[in-house]
Amino acid sequence: MESMPGHLGDAGRDASSSPSLKQDAQSFSGPNSLKPNQVSETSLYGVPIVCLVIDGKERLCLAQISNTLLKNYSYNEIHNRRVALGITCVQCTPVQLELLRRAGAMPISSRRCGMITKREAERLCKSFLGAHSPPKLPENFAFDVSHECAWGCRGSFIPARYNSSRAKCIKCSFCNMYFSPNKFIFHSHRTPESKYLQPDAANFNSWRRHLKLTEKKPSEDINHAWEDVKAMFNGGSRKRTLPMILQESAFLISPVTRMFPKTIQLLTSRFSLKCK
Repeated sequence: MESMPGHLGDAGRDASSSPSLKQDAQSFSGPNSLKPNQVSETSLYGVPIVCLVIDGKERLCLAQISNTLLKNYSYNEIHNRRVALGITCVQCTPVQLELLRRAGAMPISSRRCGMITKREAERLCKSFLGAHSPPKLPENFAFDVSHECAWGCRGSFIPARYNSSRAKCIKCSFCNMYFSPNKFIFHSHRTPESKYLQPDAANFNSWRRHLKLTEKKPSEDINHAWEDVKAMFNGGSRKRTLPMILQESAFLISPVTRMFPKTIQLLTSRFSLKCK
């Protein structure tokens, strides 16, 4: 039986040398207890996903997420959605890649792998699998947003009005007119301190990249709510399959396709339109 120390100094010495107390201290030490390249497992939508500690953060294997939870979506759909949500992949080192292979997250033939945080993985999967329900925010709440396209502009993004991708939910702070998010980034007002900036690759989804919160350091709750709002109505669709008759005859027309590719492509598109 372990003897109880009689002095405070002895208690402190015994506590510091006790293995069980050391484990308790490590379990409560928070993020600092994470060791570099530490491999673990987490659950995402009920599916076990391998985690790896990179730069002090637990990151999930994007390839494993794509091959399990998002297996019904193409690489381009997942890539475009990730870019639209502002999620950046951290490429793992050869040593980290080998750890992922041994953990079963990546095949032996893989040469690289992108890693994202669990919060980013939840946002990405929610944009594909979750319902387009707005986050719970106070009544009459509005995000103070701005963009730097053209001469730039500032406005109030009202989530309560954002019920479709083309909803006029942003009120301009200069002219008080309402715009949809994809139109607001083309709306600007020239001010004495503004500088002209040509928008790059503007399209219907580019507002998620250009429109930002005006506040420099918003709270974590506001930032997460803004991320959830941007994930709504984010386009994308499941991969369309060819009509069965075209699938069955694909091997028959393959030699002709090599000779007349444009003609076959035109006939295929016309047939698809008739089937709709």
